[in-house]
Amino acid sequence: MEQKVFITKTASFFPNMPVCNDEMEEYLGLIGGKKSRVRSVILRQNGIKSRYYALDKEQNITHSNAEMAALSIKKMLPDEKQRAMVQVLACGTSTPDMMLPSQASMVHGAAFDHPMEIYSLAGVCMTSIAALKTAFMSIMSGNSSNAVCSTSELVSPVLLSKFFNEEYNSLKKIEENPIIAFNKDFLRFMLSDGAACCYLEKEMSGEMSLEINWIETISFANQYPACMYMWGEYNESGRLKSWKEFDGKEMGEKSVWCIKQNVKLLNEVVIPLFVDAIEIAFKKHNVSPEVIDYVIPHISSMYFYNVLAKEIDSRGIDMKTDKWFTNLTTVGNIGSVSIFAGLDELVHSGRLIDGNKILLLVPESGRFTYGVVLLTVKYA
Repeated sequence: MEQKVFITKTASFFPNMPVCNDEMEEYLGLIGGKKSRVRSVILRQNGIKSRYYALDKEQNITHSNAEMAALSIKKMLPDEKQRAMVQVLACGTSTPDMMLPSQASMVHGAAFDHPMEIYSLAGVCMTSIAALKTAFMSIMSGNSSNAVCSTSELVSPVLLSKFFNEEYNSLKKIEENPIIAFNKDFLRFMLSDGAACCYLEKEMSGEMSLEINWIETISFANQYPACMYMWGEYNESGRLKSWKEFDGKEMGEKSVWCIKQNVKLLNEVVIPLFVDAIEIAFKKHNVSPEVIDYVIPHISSMYFYNVLAKEIDSRGIDMKTDKWFTNLTTVGNIGSVSIFAGLDELVHSGRLIDGNKILLLVPESGRFTYGVVLLTVKYA
């Protein structure tokens, strides 16, 4: 008999108070002492009304990435005896506090007091599903009877104006009114900080559990170049150069370290491939979209919410937006955290009934990787 795996607990942690649109540059600062020219356009398109920063207005970091992950885990498992029973920790993030040690090592040290098996998953938004599948497979294989899947992002410090000033001053030498490139500046008004986690067990626990029916991931990196990248820069010939190939001066003048997005490629590719991935998963598992009760799509902005809905409808997939659930507008785009922050809010909303089927959808524009997960609500 095949081993079943259940999500038995979820939790989220958001640092400090929500930051509204008008306050953003009070936290992130003004590049070159001037307000961004793209801010209002981006905020109008993404539909985000508030987000969270692990920063104060003096640009001091209030919570590390690992601390936020640990706080979400302790919220989910408040009893030390509960945490002492955890056997496996799988962590996903795109913004670790440091390159070494690993994210999982830092979260392990911050959240637990006993030795355990740990895994760190690297990437962008899909590190969430990679961590979930790692935890899932550990239980499915009989390696463990439980596992924690942790996601966390600390991106706001990377968006601070002080880190763009060297590039701004370099541009000022050749331009009277320099502008930081759109592919860098617009992301400053898209991203948020936070953490979310799930507890996986081989048996149901508590009043309600979510059975993991299947987890599918697919990469199209063989077909397209990198679309979102960090610590790298495309050169004149179109090759993505690693930060290791730049000298110190170039690193600052080109803001090589910052997050960048090829917006043109994103708009052309991300949604069609997203729906391709959904169709591949449905066909593989012989699932009809009509059986889905809730869809939680991770989307970077409400602009893509509408584009995704139109693409799904154009393919004849019966998955109308009245089934969709998102908290993007209130918590912002938290990268890998978003999908589990949405799931946590839905789980605690009181809406779910026995037998409900929940579809999790995650795109990653790093180099176009996608995740599709089917869950079934089970009441004891």
